[in-house]
Amino acid sequence: MIVVMRPGATAEDVKRVEYRLEELGFKTHPIYGQEKTVIGAIGDKKSLSSEAIITLPGVEKIVPIMRPYKRVGRELKQEKTIVQVGDVAIGGDEIVVMAGPCAVESMEQMLEAAQAVKKAGARILRGGAFKPRTSPYAFQGLEDEGLAYLVEARAVTGLPIVTEAVDPRDVALVARYADMILIGARNMQNFRLLKEVGMTGKPILLKRGLAATIEEWLMAAEYIMDAGNSQIVLCERGIRTYETATRNTVDLSAVPVVQENSHLPVIVDPSHGTGLWKLVTPMARAAVAVGADGLMVEVHPSPATALCDGPQSLNPENFAALMEEVEKIAIGMGKRVRDNRN
Repeated sequence: MIVVMRPGATAEDVKRVEYRLEELGFKTHPIYGQEKTVIGAIGDKKSLSSEAIITLPGVEKIVPIMRPYKRVGRELKQEKTIVQVGDVAIGGDEIVVMAGPCAVESMEQMLEAAQAVKKAGARILRGGAFKPRTSPYAFQGLEDEGLAYLVEARAVTGLPIVTEAVDPRDVALVARYADMILIGARNMQNFRLLKEVGMTGKPILLKRGLAATIEEWLMAAEYIMDAGNSQIVLCERGIRTYETATRNTVDLSAVPVVQENSHLPVIVDPSHGTGLWKLVTPMARAAVAVGADGLMVEVHPSPATALCDGPQSLNPENFAALMEEVEKIAIGMGKRVRDNRN
């Protein structure tokens, strides 16, 4: 529920309401506006008598939150959340592009990819050190060694890095290296993992599950936020459908639907969404056109020799062309793509 305070309610009034709600077993989340303060209260309403709150000084009214996701929804917070990853702001007037190889394979590969994507205008470097794969015999990533290569690439390029945590036991290690932690599609409903990354305080990139509804996706984000972390970016990466022409089906309608129902930024991954490098640029253009806050694109110096997802990876030349094209769309949307410092 939402407790709406009267205009002119004092800080003491707000604290008094929070204290009373906490006594009743609620978690509180105050939001201070220019004219009014509201307090989000998450808990079992059965333990609450409305008179216990409405009669407190400064309280104007109590409004129920109707949706199952409380903190990530717009009922509690209308203004859009801006997620800060190093010096990069996601959710503002810049289309933030994250780019790099699916998997970290070597120091040389990582440095070449990092320098190429930075030159083209990418703002965040992606690369997988831990790789959950369908087959246990496929390349599983370099793990600790891969994290070290990512850190070296960050030192050379200045790009903040986003990489995946796949196990609650690895979260502390990944958090020590990464500027942003990725939760992949296979782990979207690994609730223990969501709680662990939520407690790191690091920005989190939460991919949509392979067959997850939008409500399930937002409820997964709710787990992270309930653990105390509001710095969450949602990533539409395609869902499994009956179509076989592409690896997945990119649900571009999810972008405006999420933006209507949640204050969190949402980006699109056209690489996993299609599985085919020739389709990545058209879907990247479309994602920007429907209002996505950013893109995640797989780029490899030599896709033909990639150890992971080569068919959907762009080479540096094709990625530079993608950046040129999406910039045109972004300008038409009143936004920008490139880092003006490049």
